[in-house]
Amino acid sequence: MTADPGGVLTTPRIPAEVSDTPLSDSPPGPLCPALLHLPGPQYPPYPVGPRPLRGPLELYLTEVGNQDDRSVLRAQELLDAQERARARAFRRPRDRDAYVIAHATLRALLSPLLGVPADELPLMREPCAGCGGPHGRPALRTSGVHFSLSHSGDLVLVALAGAPVGVDVEGVATVEAVRSAQCALHAAEVAELARLPAHERQAAFTRTWVRKEAYLKGLGTGLVRDPALDHVGTGARPVSPAPDWSLRDVLVPAGYAAAVALRRE
Repeated sequence: MTADPGGVLTTPRIPAEVSDTPLSDSPPGPLCPALLHLPGPQYPPYPVGPRPLRGPLELYLTEVGNQDDRSVLRAQELLDAQERARARAFRRPRDRDAYVIAHATLRALLSPLLGVPADELPLMREPCAGCGGPHGRPALRTSGVHFSLSHSGDLVLVALAGAPVGVDVEGVATVEAVRSAQCALHAAEVAELARLPAHERQAAFTRTWVRKEAYLKGLGTGLVRDPALDHVGTGARPVSPAPDWSLRDVLVPAGYAAAVALRRE
């Protein structure tokens, strides 16, 4: 870990890459390196901005296991009271640290976009798509920036965009998970999986599932909407589930699958 000239500790992270399926009518600009900025209490507020988005989509990927105890403590300082309470509720330290790093990463990335200190971001919860309660997906009270966050195991994935966006990252599903989740797949996807050799089905199911999750998160419904309604495909290239949405796989380390969905403007 090193300090930049402004005194902010930075840790380089894995750049997130996406497949070559277009995400919009104009190709996205270069994806940014996944840098996690965690200002400590002795440093001035982080934002130097606001800054514009670097293209229609920015993707960031970080690994929880690369964070030391000091980084986790600094990350906790960026969270609000509700997030800290949720972090304390985790029984396993690894799960707690993953939650802390994921939400601090999101705040550290949003902060310079809005020119607002990371711990003062105007975050809110949209109404739940199922019951209308105040526990839907997180969003900004200000317009113009959309985001999505996902974390699984050791990975945290964040997307920033000027239009509704969803991301999902998951560890490769177990054989039992593939068997038990067939009802969540579109009929065409069930047929596609059945035609595959048994040893290929776990990976195929996982990439199908992250595509569905990314799309449903982008819609704002989550799993309130039946994932079996949408065909995203099990093959190497995703199938767009709707004319006004683009869907792409994200290249992540072995043992995981990830996808990003972006609404066309």
